[in-house]
Amino acid sequence: MPSIAHKSVLVIGGSSGIGYAVAEKCLAEGAKVHIASSSSLRVNASASSLKQEFPNGEISGHVCDLADRNVEQNLEKLLETVKPLDHIVFTAGDALAVKPLEMIDLDAIQRAGHIRFAVPLLVAKLAPRFLNPGFQSSYTLTTGAGSQKPFPNWSMISGYLSGLHGMTRNLAFDLKPLRVNLVSPGVVATSLWGSDGVPEEMSQYTTLGKVGTPEEVAEAYLYLMKDTNATGSCISTNGGSLLL
Repeated sequence: MPSIAHKSVLVIGGSSGIGYAVAEKCLAEGAKVHIASSSSLRVNASASSLKQEFPNGEISGHVCDLADRNVEQNLEKLLETVKPLDHIVFTAGDALAVKPLEMIDLDAIQRAGHIRFAVPLLVAKLAPRFLNPGFQSSYTLTTGAGSQKPFPNWSMISGYLSGLHGMTRNLAFDLKPLRVNLVSPGVVATSLWGSDGVPEEMSQYTTLGKVGTPEEVAEAYLYLMKDTNATGSCISTNGGSLLL
């Protein structure tokens, strides 16, 4: 399988959680890595931590406000700064908009899909100008197990998570020969769960008796960068939660 050594990788959402683990693994394999986050404090701290872990690695940190109304201009500025790229990974997210239907309004629906659905599509719009041409280059998006399994009060967010499957397949067609793929994690121990972390009982909803770690899930992203025959595909890494 092709190596990603000396390849240039942008991880949008790379300052924490799964994105940070992807950045770590890319650096460990000799790639040049750029991480982007909406928080200057977080991205600076994460870039510094990665530089300490990989003193000979090439790592840069960038602020890109994804919640801003001018997000497309923010993304274009980011991509212009880090070009040319071989791979783009999108792991950015916000707090899951889990609400009963009676509490949902149009504003809530639009907010819930902004970072998880609209922004990845805007990245795809811009990507061909900044990715090296050809099937060796890739764009990998992120959905979640809620796209395949219903949960109480998840109707709003699961609609967007499910939509990412269709978006990925069609982007693989529209952006060919660039490769576009998707990773679908189950419950993963990241900061999105807040200061208390993942509730202990969540491990009961997997066949493995545990929740995933960012380091485990990050392997799926590396595989999709390396497999130059994979496009329009989704890797599900959920600890068997879809079986229960």
